[in-house]
Amino acid sequence: MNKENISGLQLFYLMAGYVLGTAIILGLGADVKQDAWIFTIIGMLSSVILMVVYTQLSFYYPGDTLAQMLPKIIGKFLSYPIILLYIAHFTYSAARACRELGDLIVTTILTETPIFVVIGSFMVLVIYCLRGGVETLGRMAEIVFPIYFFSLMLIWLLLLSVETFDLRNLTPVLGNGVTHVLKKAVPAAINFPFGETIVIMMFFPFLSNKQNIRKIGLSTLLIGGSLLTVNSIMMISTLGPEIYSKDLFSLLAATQMVSVADFLERFDALVILMMVAGVFFKVGGFTLGASIAISHLFNLKQTRSVILGLGLIITPLSLISASSYVEHLEIGFKLYVPYLHTLLQIILPILLLGIAVIRKKWGLVYPQK
Repeated sequence: MNKENISGLQLFYLMAGYVLGTAIILGLGADVKQDAWIFTIIGMLSSVILMVVYTQLSFYYPGDTLAQMLPKIIGKFLSYPIILLYIAHFTYSAARACRELGDLIVTTILTETPIFVVIGSFMVLVIYCLRGGVETLGRMAEIVFPIYFFSLMLIWLLLLSVETFDLRNLTPVLGNGVTHVLKKAVPAAINFPFGETIVIMMFFPFLSNKQNIRKIGLSTLLIGGSLLTVNSIMMISTLGPEIYSKDLFSLLAATQMVSVADFLERFDALVILMMVAGVFFKVGGFTLGASIAISHLFNLKQTRSVILGLGLIITPLSLISASSYVEHLEIGFKLYVPYLHTLLQIILPILLLGIAVIRKKWGLVYPQK
């Protein structure tokens, strides 16, 4: 593979947009209603420990992606099926994000357009960008994320003008007790979206200044998590906890209530453009991470053909993964996130770090070709 470089700021923009990604579409903590913002804070702070694990592994194996360090930690025989599992995880997660975007678009603005046309067109755009490599994705994030951020600030400012906006909708705080929120938040709030930042381990080797690895990783979580927390507060204050817990697209629903002097209204298009940008970060990160892992696994010198192949897999996979959007959410939040996310994003990285620490202490190294 050709050596590419990405600046710390570009990686931060990419991963911050990645964290917001589909979490902005789906909303977080619907089960705990008015305490959704606390749910998000618990996930953010808990995931800081995970990011320390991810970055420590990268410090132990500088210049290696997750796929490259696995054989050095547990040997080639055991590492291959785990690498394949991570590739499947990244690919399926990209397909899920595409499905969420597709359902959003066909439900709101393109109601007569088949969903496969929406997802297929989106994937063409993603593949076109990713074929330029990590540098192209980083430069695009550097341009798009600031616009995304200021658009989000504008929407929050406009929500203050909505008649139903009331911070008292956030009360009673912890009305069902701390235990209730903790049970819902652990590990769900850690796994999605914060635990998904494990994909950053596929990009660390491309960072121009590797001394900033931990700073970038933690900044991504804390700033992305803070934005999601404020977003939850704004949504609940505008819609109320009951509607927030039931609406599939809460940010869009809240924005549709904006009407300034009966003149400035219908900001739906801005929200949808933001959501498209967020999903682009998410799908782009997962797809590129999967393609890099495949290239390392099979000793390929480039990722362009791999990305094209993944695009041809992700589009139909997003359509056949569930028969409806409701089923899609049930599979995600009742099966995929609680079990596979926990295994791949929490349990395995912690085990890998434990083994790596022992290997470093005792000087145990697997022979490499």
